[in-house]
Amino acid sequence: MFEFELNKFQAEPLRLPADQPPGVIVSPDTHRAQRIPPGQSRTRKWPVLDASGPPQIDMAHWRIELCGLVEKEVSLTWDQFNTLPKVEVFSDFHCVTRWSRLGNLWSGVSTTELVKLAGTISPRAKYVLVHGYDHGWTTNLPLDMFLAPDALIATHHDGEPLTAEHGAPARLIVPLLYAWKSAKWIGAIEFTEDDRPGFWERNGYHMNGNPWTEERFGGY
Repeated sequence: MFEFELNKFQAEPLRLPADQPPGVIVSPDTHRAQRIPPGQSRTRKWPVLDASGPPQIDMAHWRIELCGLVEKEVSLTWDQFNTLPKVEVFSDFHCVTRWSRLGNLWSGVSTTELVKLAGTISPRAKYVLVHGYDHGWTTNLPLDMFLAPDALIATHHDGEPLTAEHGAPARLIVPLLYAWKSAKWIGAIEFTEDDRPGFWERNGYHMNGNPWTEERFGGY
């Protein structure tokens, strides 16, 4: 599906890293002289794309889990998740369908903060497989990308709570990769030794998804 939120149309001028207040984590790609990757074009809208629409989530039973190659597995309720320290991240957002929305402000829990709860990550763990609440949807990414300083589990976008269409109650944001890696409706993070393809990767998308080298398709 492809639509957009009318109330999120961006005004000019373009927001810059230097405009951000102290304490905001600035994604390194926003410092590029050319912020739009090859093959992309800028949109000021806030498009909605997904595989099968927002899932029905009962917040009384919502959990975010850490599992796999970690010292201890973790399962947090929504209330427990919201007790964790929060961060804000300023980043650009690049969709593999060739649009880029520049200058987004996300807030939520950094992935590095969340992973602390699981203790030591096994040295065998090189990747994560992210599981969503949307009908078994998954995506894979390298562990170092998941733990990048600008990666977070976001609950808010541009100062407002995420809408269901954009991944509420919480979604992964990994600014350095194409947006399909930033899984909506996140439910679990599995730490793995092998790079296991997720939903779109099994259907022809790239295993890594670097927008600056146009890793769109054919990686698996």
